[in-house]
Amino acid sequence: MDETVDGFLDYKAHPVRRSTSGGWTSASFIIAVELAERFAYFGIASNLISYLTGPLGQSTATAAENVNTWSGTAALLPLLGGVVADSFLGRFRTVIVASLIYILGLGLLTLSAALTSLDISECENINNGKSCSPPWFLMILFFSSLYLVALGQGAHKPCLQAFGADQFDGQDPEESRAKSSFFNWWYFSTAVGINITLVVVIYIQENLNWVLGFGIPCLVMLAALLVFLLGTKTYRYSIKKEDNNSLTQIGRAIRGVVRYRRTSAHVSIEENQSSEASKFLSEGLLAEDREAQSISHVEEIKAFVRLIPIWSTSLVYAIVFAQTTTFFTKQGVTMDRTISAGFQIPAASLQTFIGFAIIVLIPVYDRVFIPVVRYLTGNPSGITMLQRIGTGMCASALSMVIAAIVEKKRLETAKEYGMIDLPNDTIPMSIWWLVPQYVLCGVSDVFTIVGLQEFFYDQVPEDFRSVGLSLYLSVIGVGNFLSSFIVYAIDKISGRNGEESWFSSNLNKAHLDYFYCLLAGLSALGFFAYLYFARSYIYRRACQN
Repeated sequence: MDETVDGFLDYKAHPVRRSTSGGWTSASFIIAVELAERFAYFGIASNLISYLTGPLGQSTATAAENVNTWSGTAALLPLLGGVVADSFLGRFRTVIVASLIYILGLGLLTLSAALTSLDISECENINNGKSCSPPWFLMILFFSSLYLVALGQGAHKPCLQAFGADQFDGQDPEESRAKSSFFNWWYFSTAVGINITLVVVIYIQENLNWVLGFGIPCLVMLAALLVFLLGTKTYRYSIKKEDNNSLTQIGRAIRGVVRYRRTSAHVSIEENQSSEASKFLSEGLLAEDREAQSISHVEEIKAFVRLIPIWSTSLVYAIVFAQTTTFFTKQGVTMDRTISAGFQIPAASLQTFIGFAIIVLIPVYDRVFIPVVRYLTGNPSGITMLQRIGTGMCASALSMVIAAIVEKKRLETAKEYGMIDLPNDTIPMSIWWLVPQYVLCGVSDVFTIVGLQEFFYDQVPEDFRSVGLSLYLSVIGVGNFLSSFIVYAIDKISGRNGEESWFSSNLNKAHLDYFYCLLAGLSALGFFAYLYFARSYIYRRACQN
């Protein structure tokens, strides 16, 4: 029977038929757009530190802080994009608006690089080849363009992913299993997009020019918008409930809690921490408007509150995640990158090993591991989402241990060959030593990142799924800000009294090995805290128990 799908309409606002809409046909358009968007984003993000320390003339520590701050902002802005989509525009229209902002930002970034290149060349000619930094107005144009890209990405990413998952009906057993696979193949596509940009765009940036290196991502995003529009007639569009404005619900929650705190002497302690928060919030919401506030609204807000412990204990993982585009790349610049005579691999291109690990592991995970575990446990998802996240956290901590060992070896090699004071010379140690730490980061992504995506999509109410995915992205965003703060604090403390900072621009005098050991220790503490809360978490859907 060609039945309709409850809760969804077609592009003409008619009831949508299961056989002619959604599923993998619609998801294929959306996954292709995600591949292109990740190509564009990482065409900027993966080598940004090289542009900041190169043409813009910033120090390593300052550049790392700027990269982390921008990355953090880009990962937090989805909170705004998710609210706008779920409250006003809807996911489809938000993706279109976000794409236009994205393309504008990338276009201005390309213009900024062109003007900076001309200005620096003219300056060096006047000053007999001495290095120059661009003037302040070009710096303003560059960073304005960069944050415009962050704004576009912030509205684009959570809405596109939620819209893609919406193409599968969670009430249908077959489509429900397909939805779980969707998150795996979604991340597979991101890895493919990232790897293509690391091979193609990074090479162009390092060996040709930055104008072309920024311009190509702009053209790719324009093509992505066209692909997204091509799938318009096949998509399922969720029906928005008139009273489920997320801003309204958040406002009610805050007013209710404030009013309840003023009128209540205490809150009885009967359950664990997350249950206490949910009970307290329920009473506060009902106190705010007992007649108008329905039980369903109370449960919706409680669902968000119960996510807080998982969200907060995932932050250390995000701090480690931030290092792959900053200090890992700077390490690689100092090492032997020769592949053949006259050809050197760009240091940032080693991030392809993260993508290769994801590309290899996800098909194995989705087609071999999950079916086997599903058969053994009877769980439709194989392992629970929280088990998957925790497994990735362990791999992340191990990556920092390996990174510390490799960096210690690099420093010993520099000392052995008398290169401590020669920061611009190549240390006789192959860049392939860095491969294991990149691969482990890829393994941890397959488990933790994909697990977080599915968890925050599945465990929030249906009408708030863009916001839910924004919460997952905000983990990465806050982690980047925390990484930036930690780098700043350690740089100031370790560099006191004329001592070399752990993040000295001369990496042969720096101590990234100490930093990686610190992150490994924090990862272990974060994992045990996560384990404590995960063991007591109760899923919204029984199938996840």
